[in-house]
Amino acid sequence: MTSASHQADADTTWPHGPLTLVLFDLDGTLSDSARGITASMRHALGAHDVAVPEQHVLDSFVGPPFKVALEGIGIPAEQVSGIVGTYREDYNAGRLFDNDLYPGMADLLAELHAAGVSVAVATSKPQPTARRIVAHFGLEPYLTGGLDGVFGADITRPDDAKADVIVRALAALGRDAGPDVVMVGDRLHDVEGAARHGIATIGVSWGYAADDELARAGAVAVVDTAEQLAALLLPRAQDETADVH
Repeated sequence: MTSASHQADADTTWPHGPLTLVLFDLDGTLSDSARGITASMRHALGAHDVAVPEQHVLDSFVGPPFKVALEGIGIPAEQVSGIVGTYREDYNAGRLFDNDLYPGMADLLAELHAAGVSVAVATSKPQPTARRIVAHFGLEPYLTGGLDGVFGADITRPDDAKADVIVRALAALGRDAGPDVVMVGDRLHDVEGAARHGIATIGVSWGYAADDELARAGAVAVVDTAEQLAALLLPRAQDETADVH
């Protein structure tokens, strides 16, 4: 976990003015999905006679594209698609709902929506699966376009990366990247994918990043709670806090 002092740092490194669009990652940012993901990956690796790594390695699979994660632990490229296919069969059969929203995140989405800020989800999870999860949690009323505001990986493109998802989201929303757009995520892939389009990223410490991963990747701030995140995304929250003191 990072310290709360990151939020104070963020107040001086976030000079971009009012935000009009916030892109949220899903796994590790809006929801704690590790239980279902790692259980299905454990099943898939075993089904393909691949030694199952330790739990902390499985946890690192949450967030990045599986092709990256599997090849990163030495799985030959020719085995990846079969493992991922088995994983998806098991996961989509029900484990995708072995998942919990992080405290305060639904309320934050509602606040952003009420403030007139556009909100969308940009995830490396396959788009149909991501939309099922968002609908399960009842978050679609807070997203621009409802479930059409959930953008995920294209499973027909094995090399589809977070940067590709973000560019599709911007195009569908009719938006250009600029200082009024921000990404919120928990892994370096979020930071790097957004940076490809000139978009800054606020990191959240409650996800699955290694220590200092987000700061090293270039996140403009790392927050520890939904309240700290709201203080960055909703400038009026900072003003109200200042009035109290």
